[in-house]
Amino acid sequence: MGTVIVGLGLLAVIGLIIYVLYKDKKAGKTSCGSGCSGCAGCAMQGKCNKS
Repeated sequence: MGTVIVGLGLLAVIGLIIYVLYKDKKAGKTSCGSGCSGCAGCAMQGKCNKS
Protein backbone atom coordinates (compact mmCIF):
# COMPACT_ATOMS: atom_id res chain seq x y z
CA MET A 1 0.00 0.00 0.00
CA GLY A 2 2.85 2.39 0.80
CA THR A 3 4.35 1.80 -2.65
CA VAL A 4 1.08 2.83 -4.30
CA ILE A 5 0.86 6.03 -2.25
CA VAL A 6 4.47 7.00 -3.01
CA GLY A 7 3.94 6.17 -6.69
CA LEU A 8 0.82 8.33 -6.89
CA GLY A 9 2.62 11.19 -5.17
CA LEU A 10 5.51 10.93 -7.60
CA LEU A 11 3.11 10.83 -10.53
CA ALA A 12 1.37 13.96 -9.23
CA VAL A 13 4.68 15.83 -8.93
CA ILE A 14 5.74 14.83 -12.45
CA GLY A 15 2.34 15.88 -13.79
CA LEU A 16 2.65 19.26 -12.08
CA ILE A 17 6.11 19.80 -13.57
CA ILE A 18 4.85 18.98 -17.06
CA TYR A 19 1.88 21.31 -16.59
CA VAL A 20 4.07 24.23 -15.50
CA LEU A 21 6.50 23.69 -18.41
CA TYR A 22 3.59 23.55 -20.88
CA LYS A 23 2.00 26.68 -19.40
CA ASP A 24 5.30 28.59 -19.55
CA LYS A 25 5.94 27.54 -23.14
CA LYS A 26 2.46 28.61 -24.18
CA ALA A 27 3.02 31.99 -22.49
CA GLY A 28 6.27 32.44 -24.44
CA LYS A 29 8.57 32.18 -21.45
CA THR A 30 12.01 30.67 -21.96
CA SER A 31 14.05 28.57 -19.58
CA CYS A 32 16.81 31.22 -19.62
CA GLY A 33 16.90 33.17 -16.39
CA SER A 34 18.82 36.03 -17.96
CA GLY A 35 19.41 37.55 -21.36
CA CYS A 36 20.73 35.63 -24.34
CA SER A 37 24.34 36.46 -23.45
CA GLY A 38 24.07 34.35 -20.31
CA CYS A 39 22.16 31.46 -21.85
CA ALA A 40 24.21 28.42 -22.86
CA GLY A 41 21.28 27.06 -24.91
CA CYS A 42 21.13 30.17 -27.10
CA ALA A 43 24.67 29.77 -28.35
CA MET A 44 24.05 26.14 -29.21
CA GLN A 45 20.51 26.35 -30.56
CA GLY A 46 20.04 30.01 -31.49
CA LYS A 47 16.52 29.97 -30.07
CA CYS A 48 16.46 32.78 -27.54
CA ASN A 49 13.15 34.64 -27.43
CA LYS A 50 14.26 37.35 -25.05
CA SER A 51 15.41 40.75 -26.25
